[in-house]
Amino acid sequence: MTEDRRTLPLPVGRFGGKIAPSAAASTPSFPERINAPTEAPNVVLIMTDDVGFGVASTFGGPVPTPNLDRLAAKGLVYNRFHTTALCSPSRAALLTGRNQHAVGTGVVTDLATGYPGYTSIIPKSAATIAEVLRQNGYSTSMFGKHHNVPMWEETAAGPFDHWPTGLGFEYFYGFIGGATNQWHPNLVRGTSRVVVSDTGSGDAVLDRFLADDAINWLHEQKAAAPDKPFFMYYAPGTAHSPHQAPKEWIERFTGEFDQGWDVLHAETVARQKTEKLIPASTEVTSRPEGIPAWADLSSERKQVAARMMEVYAGMIAFQDAQIGRVLDEISRMGLEDNTLVIFIEGDNGTSPEGGIEGSTNSGATIVDRGSEDGSWRYSQLDVLGSEKTLGHFPVGWTWALNSPLPWMKGVASHLGGTRNGLVVSWPAGIRQRGVRTQFHYITDIMPTILEAARVPAPDMVNGVPQQRMDGISFAYSFKSAKVPERRHTQYFELMGNRALYHDGWLAATTPQRLPWQSTVPPGDLTKWPWELYNLEQDFAQAKNLADRYPQKLESLKLLWEKQARANSVYPLDDSTLSRLRHNPYKAARNSYTYWGPVRIPDASAPPLRDRSFTLIADVEIPANGGEGVLAASGGHFGGWGFYLKDGRPIAVHRASQQKRDYFEVKTTSPLSPGRMKITYTFAIDAGAGAKRGGELAIRVDGVELAKGRIDRLASFDEAQEPFEIGDDSGTQVSDDYGANVRFNGIIKNVTVDVQR
Repeated sequence: MTEDRRTLPLPVGRFGGKIAPSAAASTPSFPERINAPTEAPNVVLIMTDDVGFGVASTFGGPVPTPNLDRLAAKGLVYNRFHTTALCSPSRAALLTGRNQHAVGTGVVTDLATGYPGYTSIIPKSAATIAEVLRQNGYSTSMFGKHHNVPMWEETAAGPFDHWPTGLGFEYFYGFIGGATNQWHPNLVRGTSRVVVSDTGSGDAVLDRFLADDAINWLHEQKAAAPDKPFFMYYAPGTAHSPHQAPKEWIERFTGEFDQGWDVLHAETVARQKTEKLIPASTEVTSRPEGIPAWADLSSERKQVAARMMEVYAGMIAFQDAQIGRVLDEISRMGLEDNTLVIFIEGDNGTSPEGGIEGSTNSGATIVDRGSEDGSWRYSQLDVLGSEKTLGHFPVGWTWALNSPLPWMKGVASHLGGTRNGLVVSWPAGIRQRGVRTQFHYITDIMPTILEAARVPAPDMVNGVPQQRMDGISFAYSFKSAKVPERRHTQYFELMGNRALYHDGWLAATTPQRLPWQSTVPPGDLTKWPWELYNLEQDFAQAKNLADRYPQKLESLKLLWEKQARANSVYPLDDSTLSRLRHNPYKAARNSYTYWGPVRIPDASAPPLRDRSFTLIADVEIPANGGEGVLAASGGHFGGWGFYLKDGRPIAVHRASQQKRDYFEVKTTSPLSPGRMKITYTFAIDAGAGAKRGGELAIRVDGVELAKGRIDRLASFDEAQEPFEIGDDSGTQVSDDYGANVRFNGIIKNVTVDVQR
């Protein structure tokens, strides 16, 4: 077949048979099937989450990653590969080969605004690598995290254009959104919500589920079409918070980090130099102001911090082992030689979201750093990493794990946020070994894969003209370490932090907000000061040359301006939580009605965390008495539960997993069998603030049966547990449900009215 592959779908050939009045006199002819180019490789694209440059042993880090190491030994290591500094933008750029703002994803989908570069809507003019390969004869699949669905499209009502199955992936198993609980993941297969059956074994976490499913898909794909190449995008949520891992893997690191982050930083840099992963002359910046020295911590703080790092290390190590299972199966099936594996270790730098002290409930403490104290964290030492915590380590580890680079996730102006390790292995296609030092960007992945597959970037896909491809294939580097880099220019921007790379130089704004803080500093962000670095001589961005070369800096600032206008970067916005999960399409909705058991994603659920509401359950109580959940919003780490126990209506609210933050209102007498309306009314306190509460009343058929005080409300739920009718299938808001979680009667409907 010699079709022009620049227009997709490829045309169906003309009928080549003969049609006569009877079948006996006719000759059939089926259309030719679309086949991939001859000897096109299988492709496995892996990208982990919140893993900085200095984490994995492959890049001199403290966490053993033997499976990434073996890929590196059989392929190439890239030490100047770059991401966007944040999740959704990196993933959009990876999948489309276009700059993140040019495909509407200048920030995470949760913070989308109504400007072209920030809609969170990937346009059809930017067909993904999966869509292009699918229409060129590949089987396509995705496993893991997809944080590129506009929040108003996350429900069962769709549309599903921006779900993986709408972006070219024929099969998807994973989760939608920024984070999920590893022990109780919000899983999706295709576009349907699913609940895992394996809950309770020691390794029943998301990373294992993903590997199990990926291996099963491989078996089925090769059983059905052994000669058809596959494209697998494997994007585990590890090591985004919550930091959770099997206890056995956490214990492997007991005592390994007692030396603290200052020593770890120095040890990592030394290893990187010894292993020639970075130049021997590399200078590094000092620990950022605001992060305490390890020596200044109390004994209890050191124990908590060290254990949190052990959890993170266990999480990374277990993830590496699960990816190793997938790679082992590819090898066992005889597919390794012609499989191109591209492994991006992190979608941005290591995360600072745990703050100075770390957290056992990371979502809540992002909003309210005062919601935990040191004694509470110390009391949780034995359960850190388990399903009883949603942990995140202190920012001191964040700094050390981005060694030797300055700053961290969320800072697009500095390399600690944007430089991630990259390993490429393809035994049949790459004979060279060693380190590659050319400057590359995440948009370069798609054109590299297309070149390896001998598939051109299309001009037209499904009738839509395609916008420019911003990525530049780095396949040229496969044969030589000394070939000059082909990427000369790349802009960066994220929540006001911006930078411009051009021919070895980097101009960058000075961060005005510490990345573990959400408060926006005063001042005009267009007037932030700029720094200047010669990255050819300064690997770790340690020598600011702005005063020495002011003209060079001005020329790069002008080039950044040109790039910004060409990529829809304006308007600049340094706000953070103030635009969190703003849904422009449900702003006027104050009433919700549900006609039976459902699971509604948090993004589209009734907003019960910060306002007054009334929930009315029209139910029929069975003859043996009512038991089970009528409605639940959130889970064990923050949320509401409305249920019946021993026939009595009860309401509970958790502001966190701490006992002090558990509030209950319940009636004294059981309800009689029959149909009735159970009403829960919550009146929030006047004013504002994270610690405000309110009063909740329970009525049955209009008669008040109980009233009680809720002293403190839950804030942001990072794990984004769903709103459910008739069940609480996640981490469960209440420990009091017992064995009767699902409601045993009939739910006619549930209505929720909220005050805005």
